[in-house]
Amino acid sequence: MKRFLGIVARQVGTALAARTEHASLRTLGLWSNRLLLWGIAFEIAFAAALVTVPPLRAMFGTALPDPLMLALLIAFPILVWVPDELRRAVLRRRVAVR
Repeated sequence: MKRFLGIVARQVGTALAARTEHASLRTLGLWSNRLLLWGIAFEIAFAAALVTVPPLRAMFGTALPDPLMLALLIAFPILVWVPDELRRAVLRRRVAVR
């Protein structure tokens, strides 16, 4: 189950990073794609339901992770998004130099 929640958390970072090939998230604006935000909210709510709702826990054999693991999950989207943001910054600088 820890792997599943980790994958979900990393997918949030991937979704934010994949919105553009060159522009930064600050340029686009975090709130500019409402449909994507609704999708992320659904993904998080569904994953939370799988580990907290007793019938779903029994059906899928899941369990609520310990609080430390939940705290670490917050960092996962950032660990995916930041390197991609840095890559785009390098690309923008290369284009600006030409």
